[in-house]
Amino acid sequence: MLTKMNSGTQGLALHAARRASWKRQRGISLIGLFLVGLIAVALLALGFKTVPAVVEYIAVERAVQKIKNEGSTVREIQAAFDRHATIDDITSITSRDLDITKEGDRIVISYAYAKKIPVFDNVALVIDFSGTTRDRKQRRDIP
Repeated sequence: MLTKMNSGTQGLALHAARRASWKRQRGISLIGLFLVGLIAVALLALGFKTVPAVVEYIAVERAVQKIKNEGSTVREIQAAFDRHATIDDITSITSRDLDITKEGDRIVISYAYAKKIPVFDNVALVIDFSGTTRDRKQRRDIP
């Protein structure tokens, strides 16, 4: 026997079916996928542009660590840095930019420089690099 539903009951059943359909649909839309991809590509491009600056900073840090014991005068240390800079293709900083001091019986070499990386048109990323051969005080682990 067929029974006829009234229009109010049909509306509730249709609404419940649509709500259940929305709960089952999961994922990202095509526009959302496009936007996520665009953001990922922009971040990758920015990362690729910053890698050479970071590699050069690592080369500067290694050169400074190597030359700290290669000379006893400022000129000798600067000449040693120039040799390492030529070999490692360091162009952001020169030997004259090194701050060479003596603390007690140890020679301390410090440096700081900024690297400007053009992103697009008139937008640039500026990274400040610095380092020293001075011993850093170690934190004591508190139990």
